[in-house]
Amino acid sequence: MIATHNAGKIKEFLPLLAPLGLQPVSAGELGLAEPEETADDFAGNARIKALAAARASGLPALADDSGLSVAALGGGPGVFSARYAAGDYAGAFARILAAAEAAQEFRAWFTCALCYALPDGTAATYIGEAHGRVVSPRGADGFGYDPIFVPDGYEKSYAELGAEVKDAISHRARAFAQFRAGVL
Repeated sequence: MIATHNAGKIKEFLPLLAPLGLQPVSAGELGLAEPEETADDFAGNARIKALAAARASGLPALADDSGLSVAALGGGPGVFSARYAAGDYAGAFARILAAAEAAQEFRAWFTCALCYALPDGTAATYIGEAHGRVVSPRGADGFGYDPIFVPDGYEKSYAELGAEVKDAISHRARAFAQFRAGVL
């Protein structure tokens, strides 16, 4: 089970789980409540979500907590990425880019903490990062902060690269690679 109600994350999880032959359901499909994310880091929030979903459903659960960290913001918004945008990504993009421009510091990184939990409380967490820079919004694919992030070694944003490329190089792909290596 995928412990999320976020359609963008579900869309990204499916091809990453396909090599395992899994047909997961989401917490949203099962009508599970979303637990409050009270941890001060990605790993803690992923663990909260995975354990809550596994215990509530009786199924093994995967949850991630991920976000964009920007050097010009001292590593923020980081774990507060969703709250920083508060549904207004255009506004969040503008604030991030204004800070980067003022500091002349465009380095940024995405982090994904992926937690696999069993109903008995057993859990393992895998961390993936992708480093790059923030740019003016470009592209229509992806979700969240994808339009303003260009990963190192590329000239296109996550939102321009296409799902196949992004799924091979992203922070989430790196965490999933660790997960697959750990459970197989």
